[in-house]
Amino acid sequence: MIKKTLCFSNPAYLSLRNRQLVIRLPEVETCSRVDEAFKQVSQHTIPIEDIGVVVIEHQRITISSGLLEALLENNCAVITCDGRSLPVGLLLPLCGNTTQSERFRHQLDASVPLRKQLWQQTVRQKILNQASVLLRYTCQETRCMNTWAAEVKSGDTQNMEARAAAYYWKHLFTNIPNFVRDREGAPPNHLLNYGYAVLRAVMARSLVISGLLPTLGIHHHNRYNAYCLADDMMEPYRPYVDELVLDIISKVDDYTPLTKEIKMMLLTIPTIDVTIEGKRSPLMVAALQTTASLYKCYTGELRRVALPEI
Repeated sequence: MIKKTLCFSNPAYLSLRNRQLVIRLPEVETCSRVDEAFKQVSQHTIPIEDIGVVVIEHQRITISSGLLEALLENNCAVITCDGRSLPVGLLLPLCGNTTQSERFRHQLDASVPLRKQLWQQTVRQKILNQASVLLRYTCQETRCMNTWAAEVKSGDTQNMEARAAAYYWKHLFTNIPNFVRDREGAPPNHLLNYGYAVLRAVMARSLVISGLLPTLGIHHHNRYNAYCLADDMMEPYRPYVDELVLDIISKVDDYTPLTKEIKMMLLTIPTIDVTIEGKRSPLMVAALQTTASLYKCYTGELRRVALPEI
C-alpha cells in the first residue's frame, strides 16, 4: 500500500491517540462557546501505519513528542519548512532495519572501484532520463545526450553529468528566456527546489528502511551534508520532478507564488508512476527498490542498481 503524504500548512495541534495521528484545530479548542461534543467531532484521525511523509510548514503547529516517536518508529520522514514554506529540515529514524549494524559494515567496506561503478550507472541513467524528458516536452535534439550517457566512465571522470546538465537546462523551459538552474534563481527554480526536497526526503527514508547510512555517499561527500547518499541515489529520479514542474507551468497562469494548490501538486511526487525493469510502481515504492538493490550491490549479490527509466 502506498503511504500517505500529509502537509500541514495551517495552525494545528498534532498528537497521538490509540496509534492514530489526531488533528485538532486551535480555533475550535480555544473557543469557549464550543461544547466538548463538537470538539470531539471536529477532530480528525489518521492511522500512523498509513503515513510515509509529513510536511510541517506553519509556525503555529504544535506536535507532541509521542506522535514524533510513533512516526519515526513507522519509518516516516518528517519535513519542516521555513517562513517561505520551503523545506529546511528532515527528521528520520535512527534504526530502520533489524540488521542495521551488518548493513552499515557492508556499506562502509565498499571499495572505491565499486562506488565509482555505481556512480557511473547512476549518472548514465540520469542523463538518459533527462534526454527522454527533453524529447517528450520540447522535441529538442537529444542524440548528443544519448552519446554522453554512453560515454560516462567509471566515476564519471570526464564529468558528463555537468555537460548534459548544461544542455538540458538550456533547452528545458522553452518559454522562459535565458533560464538558469540556480537554487536562489528566478522561478520556476523555487518549484524545483520544493520538489527536490520532497524527493530527497523520500529517498532518505528508503535508505534508512534498507538499513543504509544516508550520510555516506558513493559520490557526494560534502562534510556538511548529512544526506550525501540520498543526493546520489535521487539523481535519476530528478527528471520526474522536472516533468511535474513542466506540467504545473503549463496549467497555472501565475506560478511565481508558491500557492497551496501548487504545493499540493508537488506533494504528489511520492505517487508518481515510475518504471524500473519494465514494471511500474509509485515513486515511493520504486525508491525502496533502488535502495534495496544498492545494498545488494554492496554485498556482491548484484552488480547493477535498480534505477528508474523514463
